[in-house]
Amino acid sequence: MAERLRVLLLIPHLGGGGAEQVTALLARGLSREKYELYLGLMTQAGSAGAAFPGITVHGLGASRVRAGAFGLLRLVWRLRPGVILSNMAHLNFLVLLLRPFFPRGTRVLVRQNGTVSATLTFGGLPAYTGLLYRLLYRHADGVICPSRAMAKDLMRELGIDPKSIAVLPNPVDMEGIRAAQDAPNRWAGSGPHLLAVGRLSAEKGFDLLLEALAAIRARFPHADLIVAGEGPKRKALEEQRQRLGLETAVWFAGQVQSPFQFYPGASLFVLSSRHEGLPNALLEAFTAGLPVAALPASGGVVDLLRGCSGGWLARESSVPALARTLMEALDHLRPGQRFVRRFGGDSDGTASRGLPGDCRGQFDFARAIEAYEAQIDAFSIEGRM
Repeated sequence: MAERLRVLLLIPHLGGGGAEQVTALLARGLSREKYELYLGLMTQAGSAGAAFPGITVHGLGASRVRAGAFGLLRLVWRLRPGVILSNMAHLNFLVLLLRPFFPRGTRVLVRQNGTVSATLTFGGLPAYTGLLYRLLYRHADGVICPSRAMAKDLMRELGIDPKSIAVLPNPVDMEGIRAAQDAPNRWAGSGPHLLAVGRLSAEKGFDLLLEALAAIRARFPHADLIVAGEGPKRKALEEQRQRLGLETAVWFAGQVQSPFQFYPGASLFVLSSRHEGLPNALLEAFTAGLPVAALPASGGVVDLLRGCSGGWLARESSVPALARTLMEALDHLRPGQRFVRRFGGDSDGTASRGLPGDCRGQFDFARAIEAYEAQIDAFSIEGRM
């Protein structure tokens, strides 16, 4: 039997947002026959191995990502992985800073979970963040983006060689989506019922959504909203809810293990982000067939929704534009309406090893795992040449 390739997946911690979810899904889906899999959790102590059969979980327990540098170095030297796959920009920075100290032949792949230009412009990050991107990302063996628009932005902003960029589909938890079809309806009243998912932070635009909801209730007086997520803007959003007289119309559900529980009965999924990459919450709702209304948060979001069935895209990121889009969608939808979608696209200058052709056909978990495995295999072969 051929020796399995050692692969170390890195994230700050389990739970949290879409980036952590992508890595958790990869940990569940990647082949145990091909790979000897390890999951490193920078800021989480203890083991979560029971959730990932066949994978060894290492909780470094650092107070913050950068404080885990020495622990990460010790882990890499102990495991000597052939490939490291890191997720989230600040962790990617640390991994690439430490790369000269890794065992020779270690291949480093980083996944970019946000559009770089928007992150640098609107993310409220330190001024040196752009410099870190430009200095460090070029030292990755490969950069993974979930959309072609994000890849093009990365090349334009950072001058990265297109051959080192791969566009790979995000894995979507199809099993969880299917199981939720039989879940009880969590909604009350006649609706329409709006669902939004994401961290309660400024870039997610939930303040815009509350204003838009207040505006559309003149036409849809029983419209209500569930927001699944937690974050630093919760108090401000709760105060805004009260100011707009939406106390009985908006429920902040907090951090939930699965937003799929709210799919049955939902009339419309809303993405109100000011800027965004290609969030898993949107892909999950899209794949589940929910009607979707969104602000043009990124090229990836625009590409996904442009011309698709059951998708409504605002012309700009503003309250009036979002309110108009919500009303247009609700005017056209029937109660409980769902859509069967197919994914499409055209190739461009970015590498697409593992991305099947033009991505036409029903998007599913197996396809995404297959794409990631092809990418890992390609770089591990390059590392042995």
